[in-house]
Order: sequence, then C-alpha cells, then structure tokens
Amino acid sequence: MESKRQLQIGELIKRNFSYVLQSQGSFIYGDILVSVTKAVMAPDLSFAKIYLSVYGTEEKEEILAKIEEHMPQLKADLVHRIRKHVRRIPTLAVYIDDTLDEMYRIDEMFDHLKKEK
Repeated sequence: MESKRQLQIGELIKRNFSYVLQSQGSFIYGDILVSVTKAVMAPDLSFAKIYLSVYGTEEKEEILAKIEEHMPQLKADLVHRIRKHVRRIPTLAVYIDDTLDEMYRIDEMFDHLKKEK
C-alpha cells in the first residue's frame, strides 16, 4: 500500500509530466496522442514509474523509444516544474500502459463467445 506522500508525489509527477509531454510531445512523436495514466513512486520517493497510453498508432514501442531518447530534456522540463515541491528529484522510467488494449481484447473475446452461442 502506498503512503499518502507517495500518492501525492506520484500525482504531482503525473500531472506535470503530462503537461511536459503536451508541450514538447509534438516535436518528439508528431500528432500521436500520448497520455500519462499513472505514476507510481518507490517507498523512498527516489524512483518513479510513469505509465503512458499511446493512441493513434500501432508502433507503441517506437514511440516509447523516442520518448526515452528525449528523456533528459523531458526530465529537465519536469524538474523545472516540480523542484519547489520535492526535496529529491526521482529517477524516472516510462512504460507503456496496455490496460485499455487488454480491456478491448477481453471485450472482443466476450463478444466472440456471445456470437458462438
């Protein structure tokens, strides 16, 4: 279970990294829609896992690679936005959140089962 501070810092990073992607994203990956779904903090607040949803393309891993390539600049912009709120800037890692894709896949399986009956 995450502590209150972990949740607060996670939400702060989620909100601000979203803003950074919104402002810098078009230069990195074009007109693809990328949203931050959640940010999970380590108990000591030294590490943040940022989960992204990617819409408008099937090459999600390529988009993730482009984001990771530009991570130093993205992190610098994030640091500029949150430095007054945190003592230590966490190490960031980005991951693809495929929760929605999995939900659609399961929904299609249920639809297929209904059609078989």
